Amino acid sequence: MTPTPDPETAAPDDLPVVRLKPKANARAIRRGFPWVYADELVTDRRTKALAPGTIARLEDAERKPLARVALNPNSRIIARVLDRDGRGIPDHDWFVARLKRALALRERLYDTPFYRLVHAEADGLPGVVIDRFGDTAVIQPNAAWSDLLIAPLAHALAEVTGVTTILKNAGSRGRSLEGLDDTDIVLAGAAPEAPVPVDMNGATYMADLTGGQKTGLFYDQRENQAFAARLARGQDVLDVFSHVGGFALAALAAGATRALAVDASAPALDLARAGAEAAGAGERFETRQGDAFDVLTALGAEDTRFGLVICDPPAFAPAKPALEAGLRAYERVARLSAPLVAPGGCLVLCSCSHAADLATFQGACLRGIGRAGRRAQLIHTGQAGPDHPLLPQLAESGYLKALFFRL
Repeated sequence: MTPTPDPETAAPDDLPVVRLKPKANARAIRRGFPWVYADELVTDRRTKALAPGTIARLEDAERKPLARVALNPNSRIIARVLDRDGRGIPDHDWFVARLKRALALRERLYDTPFYRLVHAEADGLPGVVIDRFGDTAVIQPNAAWSDLLIAPLAHALAEVTGVTTILKNAGSRGRSLEGLDDTDIVLAGAAPEAPVPVDMNGATYMADLTGGQKTGLFYDQRENQAFAARLARGQDVLDVFSHVGGFALAALAAGATRALAVDASAPALDLARAGAEAAGAGERFETRQGDAFDVLTALGAEDTRFGLVICDPPAFAPAKPALEAGLRAYERVARLSAPLVAPGGCLVLCSCSHAADLATFQGACLRGIGRAGRRAQLIHTGQAGPDHPLLPQLAESGYLKALFFRL
């Protein structure tokens, strides 16, 4: 058996070759689809023996070249497309080129260095997420190839952006699906000892880059939080599943009368309060820790009403097997939150579930609102911000949905 070439040193001609099965959709790959599933690839003994992260040449069933791919024989997504011109290989110059292209977009979008710098497949780095927090960047290498090449990726990242601290976050669900570890590492500089303040939408957020959820802050809701803030002026606001106060703090910055943030995590609510106080809005900000469904039920019993209610839960349907249960959970959120909205007020319902498309999610929300005895106008539909670009060929990249209803 031929030894597996080292992807850091192998010349393109030295790369192993893998081939699609005759019934696999080679046309989809040529048109931009970035994944090959395990049942689409010829997986003989040689292919199965390739190490996770191996870079290979992909051919169609007729042996015509398709792309350079990164392999993981242990994953359902057995190959991820890296380069369609058939020549590129992920070395230092390749990383620099991809990162420069990603950075150019973000610098056109934002005046401050706080954004998602790399959004995986849409930025040509499949499985890789990089969030920037000023001079610090957090990398989530959620595919085997990027975990193997984390050192040259980090080196290129420092060169392109000038960040001095780079952290590897290994806590994502995707890493477990790839058979990767969950060990966080400091790749450059020193991990921040305190939360990093992030100015966004006129508010100050405290991002815990080492102990918080995901990379420390959810940048994807930036545009939706800004739209919600327009509806919050002069209103009492309820932010459920608030994390570090994403919607509540933006609402306070826009002139909300007061805001109540609800979350199960006490540390997240502590960060939310610190953000409110940093912005001088501490006196208008309250928190309530507990299970969101229990708190919504309790607020309903208290006959409390708000001019704006936002519910931004975690992914109830992260994959198709969980879809039906997830839709029931979204319907329940809508049913419990709708009665808390004052007449003429607004309800914002969000989903980050890949498996629930927009129409299906909207249907669940409307069933819940209807069962609460309310009628709704849909006034706006939001998605992830432009630093989370959508790859049109990959439906999963359009995961975030935000529905703005007037009740």
